[in-house]
Amino acid sequence: MFLSMNWIQDFVDLSGLDKIELIRKFSLSTAEVENDILRKGSEISGIVVGEIKSVENHPDSKKLHLLKIDAGEDELIDVVCGAPNVRVGLKTAFAKVGAKIGEITITPRALAGFTSNGMCCSEAEIGISDDNSGIMEITDDVKNGTDLKDIYEIDDIVFEVDNKSLTNRPDLWGHYGIAREFAALAGRELKPFDLDDLKAYDGLKKIDMKIEDTLCQRYSCLQIENINRNVSPVNMRIRLFYCGMRAINYLADLTNYLMLEMGQPMHAFDSRKVEKIRIKRFDKPFTFKTLDGVERNIDENTLMICNGNTPVAIAGIMGGLDSEIVDDTTTLTLESATFNAVSVRKSTVRLAHRTDASMRYEKCLDPEMTVTAIARFVYLLKKYDSDIKVVSSLTDEYAFRYDTVVLDFDKNFVDRYTGIEISNDRIVATLESLGFKVELNNDNFSVTVPSWRATKDVTIKADIIEEITRIYGYDNFEIHTTRSPLYPVRASVVKTTENKIKDMLVKRYNLHELHSYVWAYNDELKAIDIPVEDNVKLANATNPNIETLRNSIVPTQLCQIKSNLSFSNDFGIFEIGRVVNGLDENGLCIENKKLAITLYSKTRNVKDIYFELRDILAVVTDEIKHKALTFEKAEPTHSYEHPVNLYSVCLDGRNIGTIGIVHPTVNKKIDKKAAIVFAEIDVNAYANTEAAPIVYDEPSKFPPMDYDISVEVPQGMFFSHLAECWKNEGGEILKSTKIVDTYDTDTVHSVTIRFEFSSNERTLSSAEVQKIMDKIISNLSENGVKLRG
Repeated sequence: MFLSMNWIQDFVDLSGLDKIELIRKFSLSTAEVENDILRKGSEISGIVVGEIKSVENHPDSKKLHLLKIDAGEDELIDVVCGAPNVRVGLKTAFAKVGAKIGEITITPRALAGFTSNGMCCSEAEIGISDDNSGIMEITDDVKNGTDLKDIYEIDDIVFEVDNKSLTNRPDLWGHYGIAREFAALAGRELKPFDLDDLKAYDGLKKIDMKIEDTLCQRYSCLQIENINRNVSPVNMRIRLFYCGMRAINYLADLTNYLMLEMGQPMHAFDSRKVEKIRIKRFDKPFTFKTLDGVERNIDENTLMICNGNTPVAIAGIMGGLDSEIVDDTTTLTLESATFNAVSVRKSTVRLAHRTDASMRYEKCLDPEMTVTAIARFVYLLKKYDSDIKVVSSLTDEYAFRYDTVVLDFDKNFVDRYTGIEISNDRIVATLESLGFKVELNNDNFSVTVPSWRATKDVTIKADIIEEITRIYGYDNFEIHTTRSPLYPVRASVVKTTENKIKDMLVKRYNLHELHSYVWAYNDELKAIDIPVEDNVKLANATNPNIETLRNSIVPTQLCQIKSNLSFSNDFGIFEIGRVVNGLDENGLCIENKKLAITLYSKTRNVKDIYFELRDILAVVTDEIKHKALTFEKAEPTHSYEHPVNLYSVCLDGRNIGTIGIVHPTVNKKIDKKAAIVFAEIDVNAYANTEAAPIVYDEPSKFPPMDYDISVEVPQGMFFSHLAECWKNEGGEILKSTKIVDTYDTDTVHSVTIRFEFSSNERTLSSAEVQKIMDKIISNLSENGVKLRG
């Protein structure tokens, strides 16, 4: 947002002060000033008021004219000019020989056989507007030869404030609010607005107006007739142009002027087209043509200003083309209102149309400002068009009021927060200069927050500390170390478990940790043939590619695998992130934290990396929980899961995740020559499983005895099922069992199991070990497991 120091000085006397230094203080205390500070008008000189005394057509050109200009000197000056609006008696901006316009110095110049001793300028050439349709027209009451800078506010200092730094300050979206800040920083008085007395019209009829929707907080309006002026005063046009707006016509310019001055958007309707004002929403969508000539789709959530049942404006955003002010408008209905900020912001997103007005309404404007803005409008309208006539009383409906905010604190509170000594008088003076009402009783303060700061800004006592310290000046603080007690914070079980898992996966298994967003990326998933599953969606998502929240991290990782194929022929990735599984009874997302691991290889087969992933999970669990994982056959619930070799991962008999192979159709889309496996674990369920105590067994001094058997295992039988056959056999001397070898054909699945026997009391005999093994082999046979010959 661009701001004019000339405009600010309408409300606070800054004479004798370094204005550039004041802007720097404003940037440090209030809002960030962007880019360079512009000294408008410094690039021009020598431009005066010149009167055209004669006009002759150029003998060889239909466009050029030969003029004689009275520039207040003894002799008339010959000038060649091609402007279409030249005429005898017109006073215009004349750049004499020696004048400067930017980097150009005016010199006598031959044009089409005649010498031009100067230049008649348009407003655009001078740099005070974008009007280049003809030379500037100046009123007759100005003396010829008068320097243009003596009659118009061409010299100015303009600076730009970062809009993001004003998000929580709706009062700073106009020059008056900025002037209040400058007054506080400079210790000068803030001047009040010059306003018209609206009570003088109380006896007139009211406008037929009604708020029919709670999204409208306050609506004030007034009707005015006999408007004769169409072009805005030059200084008004200059200020609008310097602040980034173009002049349109007097009434439109005046509403824009007040928006930039007060931060309160206003709208003027042609009264011939608006008779009965209703503020409401419609049940069905429809199209509506706005002032910019664009047909916009209006839905049932968009608040509209209507003439009866006919929409004439989108509330808080833009007026309609059919009710706009035109050149022959002499009667207007003036609107000044506030609307629900969230509603305006959502409407701008749906319409993909943001305006200067909507940017201000989105910031929670002060409803108390609507009537003041109308009084200011009427004052300025009368100032420049004295014959206007107000033909209605102020019609005002106040549907929503913000609560008055009163904050009580003591001097010790200020001292404790600031760490410096600021006197009571300084605190009171600072707060009152910013518009706060302060009552002081001994060292106790009771501060009433002004309405323009109470809509969303100052709500707690700490906010008052910020107001005091920023005006005091952060650069005036003494630098010293604060004294604050520090207490150790024990990390949660879940966080500790996460860190242990990450350390093992990175340091031991060389996996790469990635971080991703919680969206299900529609385009990326479609490219690998994974449909986005139905889940919680973002309302009014600006990008349909990310409108759905993911319910699994694995699809995200498969997209990451595809985008990193050139990285290596073999790699693994993991992430501990969040997924969403629907909504709870309060309409809030049910979030879960998951660990996802995906392995990719072009050099090894799927079996090898599948068992590698299984071993990773088993080893991590053994070291962290000191427990063994078990696996149970699972049915696919996602399209990326291969139904073969998809298993549930169980800990303490509780299902905590899945391990599987990527479905062939997805695998082919990623890399048909590679093997890809995945696992996904519920981190909270895993972390909250109690770890088993570590038990140490004293090694036996007697020699152990190993016994190996090779068995053919039926299809679908797990090692855990085999273990049931020796669970109750062997007593204390059967110390462990493990698979030491496997052998597979198309019809046979064979494993070699090693049984380890030992005793701390004696040396075992072959006979007693054989007796136990015979029983185990018998149990295996009864369960369909036979010895391999």
